[in-house]
Amino acid sequence: MREARARGQVVVIAKEPVPGRVKTRLTPPFTPQEAAGLAAAALADTLDAVARVPAAGRVLALEGNPGPWVPAGFAVVPQRGRGLDERLAAAFEDAHRRLPEPVVLIGMDTPQVTPETLSTALALLGSHDAVFGPAADGGFWLLGLRSPRADLLLGVPMSQSCTGAAQLARLREAGLDVVLLPCLTDVDTAQDAAEVAAAAEGTRFAGALARLGALR
Repeated sequence: MREARARGQVVVIAKEPVPGRVKTRLTPPFTPQEAAGLAAAALADTLDAVARVPAAGRVLALEGNPGPWVPAGFAVVPQRGRGLDERLAAAFEDAHRRLPEPVVLIGMDTPQVTPETLSTALALLGSHDAVFGPAADGGFWLLGLRSPRADLLLGVPMSQSCTGAAQLARLREAGLDVVLLPCLTDVDTAQDAAEVAAAAEGTRFAGALARLGALR
């Protein structure tokens, strides 16, 4: 029996894992090549989790060039905009234009995310306006919108310790009914990487980190 397809779509916003352009806060202690390898593993885990969600659509909003690492079933769209707020707003807009259904957006920094959590986020958009996943560093790891609008993101200060609070306040000030998901740790620093790998045994990311540790 085929699994029923859920309403809505999942978007992953990511960078091509090129040394010197991704996960630069991991260097040091890791080299740019090692940091890019960890980024590639985290992205692969993330895309694999999304691929197992019975969503109506799956989109990769990519900075850089796609390669054979992109799984089947993903539409790839280029990122647009200058600041992160503009790029997030554009990713929502582009996905919603392709398929006018609710959108759940995540980054490539939480390889511990599960298909079950993403499926829950999509399901919640059936009865709520927004779903918000706070991150341990004060940002957010997931944002889901039943009816995406650029004004819900544009102007929110990004990549700061207040980003999550500011984004959540923007949603609530717009009168949206917001559901919170559990807080997760983004992989930004080496300490974050160790924490996430310990919580995500068996993932590509945990394996990649373990191999680097064995070489030191």
